[in-house]
Amino acid sequence: MAHATRWADSPAGYGLVSRILHWAMALLFVWQFASALLHVFAEDTRVEGFFWSTHYSVGVTLWLLVLLRGVWGLANLRRRPAHEGPALEAGAATLGHALLYLLMIVVPSLAILRAAFNGRGFSVYGLQLVAPGGTANPTFTEPANLLHGFLGWTLLALVAGHVAMALYHGLVRKDATLDRMTKGWSDKGRQGLEGGGGTGRGAFEPRPGLLRTAPLGPNPRA
Repeated sequence: MAHATRWADSPAGYGLVSRILHWAMALLFVWQFASALLHVFAEDTRVEGFFWSTHYSVGVTLWLLVLLRGVWGLANLRRRPAHEGPALEAGAATLGHALLYLLMIVVPSLAILRAAFNGRGFSVYGLQLVAPGGTANPTFTEPANLLHGFLGWTLLALVAGHVAMALYHGLVRKDATLDRMTKGWSDKGRQGLEGGGGTGRGAFEPRPGLLRTAPLGPNPRA
């Protein structure tokens, strides 16, 4: 299917690059939040020690991926599918995505600055990026001490809301939202137009040969 193998985004759905970045980050976020939850509720256990030992490395990976995903998203901005649903719902989705991206950048950035300037050194996947030594610089460490945890849990709440809304679109509204991020195309877009939902732009791009539209006006042979 041409839609499913397209690299770039289109009004019909998200391309391979966007989908790979999305689902790779989703899996890493599951791992990352699992490590954070274990650190709170199962501290000093063997499983917590294993997961927490990866927290910084996975965080840096997510930070790099979200920067890459942001650049790719801006490059494809005019080609991306419109949000499904009424205008107010679509506006809320746009705001929610903006907040998600903001926190996905800010939360790891705070932690990276703290790790780099706390004097204890900083390594990622065993690679020493900052050597230990010196004294902590509170200019860079205090913001993370104050905000990293709070903003991290806020990000978790937003991610949970994002998942809930995706399931709502897929299981309740039964529109094209989930298909566009899983398959890269959908034949459900007409539902948004007939049901009063959808923002119009790119709401329906049928599979070749799936639907033939009837001519407007009276049939000249009638």
